[in-house]
Amino acid sequence: MTRKDRTEGIYSRREVLDESERKQYYLIQLKDLLSYAYRYSEDVKKRFDRAQFNVEKFKTLTDLKHIPILKKKELIFLQSMGPRLGGLLTKDLGELKRVFLSPGPIFDPEDRQDDYWGYTEAFYSAGFRSGDVSQITFNYHLAPAGLMFEEPLRNLGCATIPAGPGNAATQLEIMQKLRVTGYVGTPSYLMHLAQKAEEKGLNLRKDLFLEVAFVTGEKFSEKMRNQLEKKFDLVMRQGYGTADVGCVGYECYHKTGLHIANRAYVEICHPDTGIPLKDGEVGEIVVTAFNKTYPLIRLATGDLSYIDRSPCPCGRTSPRLGNIVGRVDTTARIKGMFVYPHQVEQVISRFEDIKRWQIEVTNPGGIDEMTLFIEASNFKREDELLHAFRERIKLRPELKVLAPGSLPPQIRPIEDKRVWD
Repeated sequence: MTRKDRTEGIYSRREVLDESERKQYYLIQLKDLLSYAYRYSEDVKKRFDRAQFNVEKFKTLTDLKHIPILKKKELIFLQSMGPRLGGLLTKDLGELKRVFLSPGPIFDPEDRQDDYWGYTEAFYSAGFRSGDVSQITFNYHLAPAGLMFEEPLRNLGCATIPAGPGNAATQLEIMQKLRVTGYVGTPSYLMHLAQKAEEKGLNLRKDLFLEVAFVTGEKFSEKMRNQLEKKFDLVMRQGYGTADVGCVGYECYHKTGLHIANRAYVEICHPDTGIPLKDGEVGEIVVTAFNKTYPLIRLATGDLSYIDRSPCPCGRTSPRLGNIVGRVDTTARIKGMFVYPHQVEQVISRFEDIKRWQIEVTNPGGIDEMTLFIEASNFKREDELLHAFRERIKLRPELKVLAPGSLPPQIRPIEDKRVWD
């Protein structure tokens, strides 16, 4: 398959709607969603009634601002409030396809409809085509990341290998023997595989056959992208989404930002007031996916970005998100997994010897590294702590035990020192 075959074409007509068509499309989708959600979701009905929001008076896109923002962290509490995940769902759990569990803990329901997570457009835009053999290196255990990418790849006619985040030697052996053409995972893990392959003396262009990569789950720099594209001679493009709402945006070949997926309406809002901001202003990404089963209307993701509506050479007319420039809160996304301070505290509280703690995140060589610093005297339960941390957070940090008083008096629970060139 030629590079041109992978970098041209549009998957759906909705990607090229003109401005008036797109506004009308958004209005129809939102009106239908709000009416349905108000009728069948107990939580949505309560939210709308408290805000005195009348669905029948929803006439323009700007009317959406009268609905209160729903913070991602609120889901942890709301889901425990009764049946149907606290009334957030519009149907019973037994009618779903799957229910996953993400850090938080937050349950992530998956309905039985086609392409529930909405990534088919994204994979096509990234360059995946019929006949590709795609290796998925995301976790398949409880978290949705692995399985959510299989169906869209099948829709495009690709074969998938559910590799998960296994050891590098096995991953490379699979890539060689099956002549894998597509990689799906975090950019830092592909960099890790590249380093391991080179240590084994492999020529990444001749001994492996990767042509396209879809990466997500973490921020990555143009420097890393350029390095990996040159090493493997492939096209690497990124997607953006969450386990709560699915696909939100994706890159095209021209790398002009993240085209907002046609399955969602996205606002950029002031992190404190929730007021929508003007195009180009940096604020929190607030997503309303057109999902009647799990209508998380105006979900604030905690990520910061901005809207760009300038024309894109690819021909797609959807507005685009610029770079994800940071987080609103102290939550950090490490190796594709969200790490919440309260979860870490729940683990630490089991160990009475630990006086204080802090997590430090760095990314030497573009690969995320997490260090857990603890203050304790004569601490002898390192293995037990690391096991408990991995069980709860799904990641294993490097542990450093410090003498009491070593950490500064005022510290952030998670200190993110990652640098992106």
